[in-house]
Amino acid sequence: MRREAATAALCLIWCCAGCGRGPAPAPAAQAGGQPAHLRTAVVETKEFAVDEIVAPGRVEVNPNRVSKVLMPVPGRIRRVLVNLGDAVTEGQALVVLESPEAGLALAAQVQAQSQVQQAKTTLARAEKNLDRARELNANKAAPLKDVINAEAEVDLARAALAQAQAGAEESLHRLGMLGLDPAHHTHEITVAAPIPGKVLEVSVAPGELRNDTNQPLMTIADLGSVWVTSQVPESSIRLVHAGEPVQIELLAYPGETFRGRVRRIADTVDEETRTVKVQAELDNRDGRLRPEMFARIRHSHGARRLACVPASAVLHSGGSAWVMVERGAGRYEKRRIETGESANGEIPVVRGVEAGERVVVDGAALLRER
Repeated sequence: MRREAATAALCLIWCCAGCGRGPAPAPAAQAGGQPAHLRTAVVETKEFAVDEIVAPGRVEVNPNRVSKVLMPVPGRIRRVLVNLGDAVTEGQALVVLESPEAGLALAAQVQAQSQVQQAKTTLARAEKNLDRARELNANKAAPLKDVINAEAEVDLARAALAQAQAGAEESLHRLGMLGLDPAHHTHEITVAAPIPGKVLEVSVAPGELRNDTNQPLMTIADLGSVWVTSQVPESSIRLVHAGEPVQIELLAYPGETFRGRVRRIADTVDEETRTVKVQAELDNRDGRLRPEMFARIRHSHGARRLACVPASAVLHSGGSAWVMVERGAGRYEKRRIETGESANGEIPVVRGVEAGERVVVDGAALLRER
């Protein structure tokens, strides 16, 4: 047995000598007794946002500046004058269609004007009859009842003229809505842009016969301003109110901050995500923002100076946050802290450490309190 143990020991010595390795050395220590694997940093103070909300979102068309272009009357599409993505001005011609309604509307206007002229003639005759009846009555040549009857005829003629004029105005208004000129008889109607903006959708082609006037021909949106819609957690919705300013960051423009204002907060909570829809309006006259871009909103109520430590310095255990504070050469204290929301890799400390103290930022998890 002793011979076997001695043989094993000789083999181990021979193997170590042959490999050129011995037992692993202990970690070296830095000056002042601090282990080499530790790195400390001084606690500083910086400004941090108070009650800050950060929520993802996306750019959307401003619902107050979008228009669905509809057919004014049934008809056949003759020409489509714009393409997808075109910028248009208010009143610009978009589509030309042919419809029997155009001819009917022009004929109605002619008839209405004729009725106005007829009513004017009738009124003039009634007024002349009234003047003659009054003259005869004054000369004792006609009874008073003839005057009364003539006055009634004048009242009826005036009412008929007013009705005819109202009909003529209504028919003229309809021609204006259809874009028709009463001086030119035609069966073609031009559909104009109701607002300035860009053509986002086109769902019509020349030659189509459209009877459904509720089906949009195209969609135009004024992108001079856009909305950013985000989902704010239910627990934070108390911190944001309509009319307040918000900061907006876009994936398309890293490092750049846009400013908007809250326009709408939903009245209900999403049952699945437990979030509330918040919509902010942004100026987009330069056209840089496009619908469906990914965004993130930030909102806070001012800022305050707080002690801060690098995120790597904070340990989490038992539902609490801790840091290792250097108390002297080779001496460390595990200290519980109360933190805020992290920003740019740093965590604000509301309570637990003071500016000027040193905390371990690397290797704290391997360090025992001593």
